[in-house]
Amino acid sequence: QPQLVESGGGLVQPGGSLRLSCAASGFTLDYYVIGWFRQAPGKEREGVACISSSGDSTDYSDSVKGRFTISRDNAKNTVYLQMNSLKPEDTAVYYCNAVFVTFRQYDYWGQGTQVTVSS
Repeated sequence: QPQLVESGGGLVQPGGSLRLSCAASGFTLDYYVIGWFRQAPGKEREGVACISSSGDSTDYSDSVKGRFTISRDNAKNTVYLQMNSLKPEDTAVYYCNAVFVTFRQYDYWGQGTQVTVSS
């Protein structure tokens, strides 16, 4: 059964750092584009970072650019989101998403991990 599991969330003070992990099981991430999304209470889910299957290309939302870094280790079947200089407005549930498109689309979501930035 294909599955994505996020981990690494928690409570951190403003200005602190966290590293989120997204581990895949039941399938290999090698050919998948991976995105990190987040959803704060009362708000729509938004994309924050994505990475190509090779890892050569990344993109970030303006709200996290320069503070967050997405990376992948295909040997470990895991994608990471390093979050630095965290702000209270980064508080949200963070989800990873894996997409692979051929003549059909393969699309998997994790269950999410809570990140709370507060003093």
